Amino acid sequence: MTKKNRRHTFRARLTEFVLPPIDDGLVLGRLSPIGHVAVGKALSLLTTTQFEHVPMEDDVIGDILVRSAILRKISPEQLRRFMLEEVKPLMGPEEIIHLDLKVEIEIDQEPK
Repeated sequence: MTKKNRRHTFRARLTEFVLPPIDDGLVLGRLSPIGHVAVGKALSLLTTTQFEHVPMEDDVIGDILVRSAILRKISPEQLRRFMLEEVKPLMGPEEIIHLDLKVEIEIDQEPK
């Protein structure tokens, strides 16, 4: 009988789990493995940050979950348009995309 030499090597990379696990939102593809209801429930358990559901009528993008604070700065329609024009060409219907969205508002007002 032959004797075999075996050697095992383990390598691990550890990083801190950050809450919430998403920044500004998620773009869920129409065929993504999890839906907006399940993701919304998970987020409500993991964070006190409020997220809102923005439904999409599209063949690629199914739903958007976005921080409520963002929807105080832009309308759901503006968000939908941006997603269709800029994000849709970069994703497939089975994907889930993290959304890091910075909204800047400039206000010019004449003194009274």
